[in-house]
Amino acid sequence: MEEQNKVVLHGMWLSTFAKRVELALKVKNIPFNYVEEDLKNKSELLLKYNPVHKKVPVLVHNGNPICESFVIIEYIDETWKNGPKLLPEDPYKRAQVRFWSKFMQDQLFENLAVILKTEGEAQQKAVKDMHEKLCVLEKGMKEYFPDGKPEVDDKNVGVLDIIFCSVFGVYKAHQEVLGVNMLEADKFPVSSSWLMAVIELQVMKEAVPPHEKVVQFLQFLRQSALSATPAS
Repeated sequence: MEEQNKVVLHGMWLSTFAKRVELALKVKNIPFNYVEEDLKNKSELLLKYNPVHKKVPVLVHNGNPICESFVIIEYIDETWKNGPKLLPEDPYKRAQVRFWSKFMQDQLFENLAVILKTEGEAQQKAVKDMHEKLCVLEKGMKEYFPDGKPEVDDKNVGVLDIIFCSVFGVYKAHQEVLGVNMLEADKFPVSSSWLMAVIELQVMKEAVPPHEKVVQFLQFLRQSALSATPAS
């Protein structure tokens, strides 16, 4: 008989999308098995469970696969009632969380990827774009948080905290590899203090990969991208 409530997460150690699912499981204190996937040599199980996109993360709950990180997080929140609520009960607040989550994923994360893979004028433009988008986030979070101040602890961690940490949790490695400080405290006081509060949570500390390993991998990605870029 299949073990009841068996949870397996297929991920990759530096995948932002897999990391946010891992964080959600840990915040909710849900026991799970983790399967590290080699994305250059994908397992038969990964291809079976996610035949559409063939990507991580995939959460398998009692043999049933769920794909796409935000869909998985909503599933986790709806299935397990223990631990903090990851999404607000209030429909308007819930819509706000969905909106800003998508903004961080589609705008900030994608912009960060461009900065990592470019240099010279192209990189400078990407950094400028990132600062403009961070200004938008800063204004939005001033309105979202009570009194404009983020209050985060182990008992009220939510989706926005998880996604924000998944994007910027390794900011020190980005800074070392790129020589750019994205979240300067004087320019983005709300976002900066929010990040500092989130990454100090024990559950976040346990999930952040080793700094040197991240630096080495980011350097490899950057060198590979720059080497593949045709000379102008």
